[in-house]
Amino acid sequence: MNFVSIIMGSKSDYEVIKNCIDTMESFGVRYEVIISSAHRSPKRTKDYIIEAEKKGAKVFIAAAGMAAHLAGAVAANTTKPVIGVPMKGGAMDGMDAMLSTVQMPSGMPVATVALGKAGAINASYLAMQILSLTDKELAIKLKEDRIVKEKNIQNDSKEIEVLL
Repeated sequence: MNFVSIIMGSKSDYEVIKNCIDTMESFGVRYEVIISSAHRSPKRTKDYIIEAEKKGAKVFIAAAGMAAHLAGAVAANTTKPVIGVPMKGGAMDGMDAMLSTVQMPSGMPVATVALGKAGAINASYLAMQILSLTDKELAIKLKEDRIVKEKNIQNDSKEIEVLL
């Protein structure tokens, strides 16, 4: 069973990560979601990654704020693709999370998306694009979604546009 594993560092991340979950559900993509911390529960995090891979996890999404670099801890324990979602909060309002997620040493890649809601949604799209490499039905759904988005922009423009 192929699926996406979503790990968040704390329960406070859930409201943002719910956007990631909702996006995957709208495409019918299977996922698991847990709370586990790179620093407060490192054994749980490592054990979960191993079990998730055994069950068929193909992509990991890791969301954490401050300098708690969950995505790096996930990447250290898997060779599957890891997508990091930096979360806002703390004294630097997410900049520390952004920097700790994007600054990975060579050979330990983490794809880093934007902070917050946009990042959570983009993480789900990136995960689905990875899955679509071997899932033709999902690839079609993603292409259809792009067509709908393009039509929506054109319709929105028609409502307000003024052309000379």
